[in-house]
Amino acid sequence: MNSPHLIKIEYSLRILSLEELEWLLERIEKQVQERKQISNKFTDIKYMNEQLAAMASDLDIQAEIGSGNHEFYVTEMDGLEKL
Repeated sequence: MNSPHLIKIEYSLRILSLEELEWLLERIEKQVQERKQISNKFTDIKYMNEQLAAMASDLDIQAEIGSGNHEFYVTEMDGLEKL
């Protein structure tokens, strides 16, 4: 995985002090952990089901769905649902 960007970053790291490298390493570790947590949340089916349940009970979302249903009520009566 030697993309031009990574090679440029690696070269730039050589001019940093030890303190700067340690700071940068901490920041990189933090970002990696945050991305892993986000990734895990979206692959966790229990988490996703909890989020869907919360959305289903949200009054604003229910009102929006009702508005959409009302708007398309006449369209649903055109007989296409039998297809």
